[in-house]
Amino acid sequence: MKFTKFGKALLLSALSAAAVLSVTSCVESYTVGFLYVTGTVTAQPGGNGVISGFRIDHNTGKLTSVNGLPISSGGANPVRAVLTSGSRFLYVLNQGVNSLGNADCNGTGANECQNSNIEEFSVGGNGILTPQETFYTQGLNPFRLIVDGSGNYLYVLDHDSPSSAACALALGGAPTSCGDISAFQINQTTGRLSIVVNAQVTAANGAPLPYFPVPANPIDFNLASGFMLTFSGTPATGDVVFPYTYNVANGQLTISQNSPQVLGISQGTALGYGNGYIYVLDNEPITIAAGAAGSFPAGTYPSQILPFSVGAGGSLQALTGGAVPDDPTLSNPITLLVESKSKFLYIANQGNNAQGANATSGIAGYVIDPTTHQLTFIPGEPFGSGAAPQCIVEDPSDQFIYSADYTDSMVTGRVVDPNDGVLNNLRVTSSFPVPGPATWCLVDGRTS
Repeated sequence: MKFTKFGKALLLSALSAAAVLSVTSCVESYTVGFLYVTGTVTAQPGGNGVISGFRIDHNTGKLTSVNGLPISSGGANPVRAVLTSGSRFLYVLNQGVNSLGNADCNGTGANECQNSNIEEFSVGGNGILTPQETFYTQGLNPFRLIVDGSGNYLYVLDHDSPSSAACALALGGAPTSCGDISAFQINQTTGRLSIVVNAQVTAANGAPLPYFPVPANPIDFNLASGFMLTFSGTPATGDVVFPYTYNVANGQLTISQNSPQVLGISQGTALGYGNGYIYVLDNEPITIAAGAAGSFPAGTYPSQILPFSVGAGGSLQALTGGAVPDDPTLSNPITLLVESKSKFLYIANQGNNAQGANATSGIAGYVIDPTTHQLTFIPGEPFGSGAAPQCIVEDPSDQFIYSADYTDSMVTGRVVDPNDGVLNNLRVTSSFPVPGPATWCLVDGRTS
């Protein structure tokens, strides 16, 4: 077959266009990371929960299930999960259930947690999870889990210490109960966990205490600026923060203050950290007076955020401007995210079930002032989520934000506008189902 000069040029042009489109497609459509979601489905043997996994498309943010997932979480009622440095190992904290088989597990005796543990998984390059070993905390009712920045140490917050005598030894006075932190060193080859004992407190039998007591009724904890900060309290006694100094070399926690710091609130829900600052989430009203300085309209808001810097000994110093209101249409803030460039902060509000269908669920958005670090609402917020979001994460390419929702068993995805922080719908669907109520989510950026 012969082509004219014009025909040859046309053919070459078409082939070039096809090649360009092919290359563009290859470059833009690839997996940028994996999203893992824990859930409380109990169809697994022994009433275990599940872990779902999704590939994140770099171009669209679309989620596609990882082959072989979901799998059993290895215990009942998984509430937290973390990845270690390098994403070789994933740990799931299974809070367990009480003797009645439900998730209301926050005491001893009849309510002592059953099927509670830390389950270790190895992470494959294709996102698959393979169960490894099972470990146990030193206290009762474990419900929070974090890993330090080095990836060498893992910490679990137990609601109940196994010994009231140890509470008095560590905290002073005569407390009748307390919580505790179980600390573990992570073997970087196998992922195996080994207990870090308390070098500061000796038990009655003369041995080092195998945990670190914290004030009673713990709510949350976080690592910030060289301190392990625990957040505790009840509506009757008020909420407090208690710090331990954190030693990055050996994972040891050392008491740095003689008494907890009283915050003057009583319905705190979470202790978040980002951009070098602590943010306390509180589900009680705040009133902004008419004519008050700042950008928030006068009125009463159902919940608030208290921003702090971390000072000497782990004490919290309120930032200029003090507490700021949550979005007036939302309630029950439970977790937050400061995005990768530290320009915007997002608060996931679980909502109020009493109003039906989690009517006050959603994501509040704030601009972070680069100089004063004060918060102001992002125009157009709040942003939609599913019903009762439990977590909020940013993908490894810093383009997308996802929340996992308890009531409707969905993951909700949004595109982040890098200029103004607005969260827009994905170009494809923004909702992706998971099996059973979602409880936590995390992102893995390692894809090989």
